[in-house]
Amino acid sequence: MNKIKKIIAAFLLSAMLLPSVSTIASAQGKIDTTVVNERWGQPTFVYGESLSESEVKETQRLLDIENPENVNSTSVTYKDLVNYIGGDPNGSSNMISSVIVQKENKGKGVDVVIKTPENITEVTKEQYRNASITAGVEDATLIVGAVRKVTGESALTGIYKAFEVNGEKLDKDRMEAAQEELEVVNEINQKNEGKDNYTSPQLDNAIVEVKNKLSEIKQENKEIPTKQEITQVINQAVENNNLQNIVTGDQINQLVIYFQQYVQTGAIDSEQVKQELSKLSKDLVGTASEIYDNAKQSGLVDQIVGFFRDLIDGFVNLIGGNNNGENANTNQ
Repeated sequence: MNKIKKIIAAFLLSAMLLPSVSTIASAQGKIDTTVVNERWGQPTFVYGESLSESEVKETQRLLDIENPENVNSTSVTYKDLVNYIGGDPNGSSNMISSVIVQKENKGKGVDVVIKTPENITEVTKEQYRNASITAGVEDATLIVGAVRKVTGESALTGIYKAFEVNGEKLDKDRMEAAQEELEVVNEINQKNEGKDNYTSPQLDNAIVEVKNKLSEIKQENKEIPTKQEITQVINQAVENNNLQNIVTGDQINQLVIYFQQYVQTGAIDSEQVKQELSKLSKDLVGTASEIYDNAKQSGLVDQIVGFFRDLIDGFVNLIGGNNNGENANTNQ
C-alpha cells in the first residue's frame, strides 16, 4: 500500500510541477549580446521568413537580444527546410518560430531554452535537444521563441541554418532523421498528453535509452541492429519508463520505423552523440529529483501522500465493509 501511495504521489508531482519548472528554466536562459565573444564570435539569430519587420524586432526582444549589432542575423526560409530535410520544392510553409544560437566550449553539451513556452505549443525543449543531437549539433546554447502560437518546428530548421552560416554544415541524412524523430515523438506525446501517469520526460528518456542501447548493439555486433532487435530495445525502454500501459502498439510501430532510419545514419556511431545523450539523460533525471526535493521541502509531498492515504484507506474500508456485508448475507 505504501508503494502505491509513493507511485501515485510521484506521478502527480510530475504532472503538476514539470510545466512550472520548465517555465522557470525558460525565464532564466539568456545569451549575452552586449559584448562580442572573441573566442566563438557572434551568436546567430535565425528568424522565420513569415515574420514582418515589426515581428522580427519583437522576437529579438522576446529572446533578450539587447544589442542586435552584436548578433549575426538571418532568416530561415521554406527553401532552407527543403534543402536540409527534403520536401516539395514547390510547397510552402509558415516559418515563424525563431532561435538564437551560441557556440559553447567543448564538453558543454547542447542546452535548450524555450523563452515563450506559451507560444511553442507542441515541441518540448527535450525534444529539441534530442533531435538536435541526432542531427549532429554539439556544444551549443539554443534559445527558441515565437511571437504567436505555433508548433515550433521551424526553429529546428533555424538551428541547422545557424550552423551553416557559421561554416558548419550538418549531415543531411542526420538532419532528415532528426526531423522525423521530432515529428514521431511529438505525435506520440500529443496523443498521450493528459493521460494518467504520463509525462513527456518519460518518453524523452525512453528515446535516449533506445539510442544508447542501439549504439551498444552496433558496437558489440559490428552490424546495424535488426528490426527485431530494435523492437525489443524499444519495448524494454518503454517498460523501463513505465509507459507499457500508455504507449500503444501502433505508436511502438512508429518508433520502430523511425529507429530503422536512425540506425542507418552516422549518429549511431558518434562518440559525441553518446556524450551528449549521457548529459541529456542526467539532466532528465536531475530535473525529476529536483522537482521531488523542492516539493518535499515545501511539504507538498506529505500533503499529496496524506491525501491519497486517506483516499485509499477509505477505499479499502469501503471494500472491507462491502465484503463484510456480503459475508453476512451469505451466512443468513
